Amino acid sequence: MENETNNSTTLNFSRRSFVAFSATAATSVLLGMGLTSCGEKGDSATGGASEESIDFSNWDAVLAEAKGSSVSWYGWGGSEPRNTWINTVLAPRLKEKYDVTLELVGMDINDILTKLSGEMQAGVETGTIDFIWINGENFFSTKENGYLWGPFTANLPNFNQFVDAQSPEVLYDFGAPTEGFEAPYGKAQMQMWADSAKIASTPKNPDEFLQFCKDNKGMVTYPEPGDFTGTAFISCLIAGVIGKEEFEKLSMMTNPTLEEVKEIVALGMDYLRSLNPYLWKEGKTYPSDSMTVSTMYADGELVMNMGYGAPESLVKTGQLPESTRSFIFDTGTVGNSNFMAIAANAPHKAAALVAINEVLSPEMQLSQFQELSTISVLDMDKLEKEDQSAFENTSLGASELPLATLLDHRVAEAAGPVIPLLEQIWLAEVPGK
Repeated sequence: MENETNNSTTLNFSRRSFVAFSATAATSVLLGMGLTSCGEKGDSATGGASEESIDFSNWDAVLAEAKGSSVSWYGWGGSEPRNTWINTVLAPRLKEKYDVTLELVGMDINDILTKLSGEMQAGVETGTIDFIWINGENFFSTKENGYLWGPFTANLPNFNQFVDAQSPEVLYDFGAPTEGFEAPYGKAQMQMWADSAKIASTPKNPDEFLQFCKDNKGMVTYPEPGDFTGTAFISCLIAGVIGKEEFEKLSMMTNPTLEEVKEIVALGMDYLRSLNPYLWKEGKTYPSDSMTVSTMYADGELVMNMGYGAPESLVKTGQLPESTRSFIFDTGTVGNSNFMAIAANAPHKAAALVAINEVLSPEMQLSQFQELSTISVLDMDKLEKEDQSAFENTSLGASELPLATLLDHRVAEAAGPVIPLLEQIWLAEVPGK
């Protein structure tokens, strides 16, 4: 999604807004309401009933309406391992179990939302997008503009059975209340990695990272914040400097001012400036995006890279050496959940519900964990013992960190309205002159 095509990681998620917004509260009572559609028609090719007549809280009726349908899933398409998983694991399962044909449409998130908003503003009642891989600022602004359908999560059997609906990572998306308009897809957490054949030890905290930069002068950098990975990486360092509790104040700010954010992150910005003399090009300029950093790392110009998730899939395909090892800071790294939402004018809402529900099944969550290193959104305590054991006994690749280690060092990301202010402060205060 949105220019985050970091080929050295399996996960990258966009949260750049496509319209200006300010966070507002909405009523939580919507979460539990039964959902009925707003008059969209079923797939005429299937002879299905008009969707306006469907009781979406009746799962049998949803399955009947979805049968024989095609459903489009729009989202960032820059991860070939993820695309392969969707096309070779999830899609065949939907076809076999439900006779639902899944069409994956990989696009930049800004292009997706431009397409959706254009159709909505033109009054197109039956659009082209069924459901979207989305989160953060994009979710908030899209929902506020009335471009999403819902609430729908209370109608998903797997959500009700296996997800902790009261978890903050389900209730909120970068500080914005989800209110049942999004179903969780997977969790991700910032990790760094290096070639252990070349790097004897990796830093465990900001102080050690500063020394690491000194020891590898000119061979360490990060994407310029504004790029998703760059903003997440500086967040890890800032949190390490000012402390997790102080940094997580940023995660719940709904209407922050520039001065409020500046006050919280001041010491972190001082620290980031202290890195400049030892970074690539002495911190006077930064790579524009994570793709550039990945290329520099692959070419040996840099000694480390970073991203959301472990790079194990690229180790398996030989794109990274087997000696690749991931690491995180003892002071923690930022993590988030990403979500799936249904377009307000989706042509196949029943099929979208079926597809989303299947993504939330223990089998598909386990498959993502095993194949893509995606942290599951399911509550392990809600699973059958057999399914719990399957997660616990999954063999990890050499570049993967234990799930417990990640979760024990997880820091909540700054809220959507904070992100542009954080990036603005960094741009004004950090790059060397």
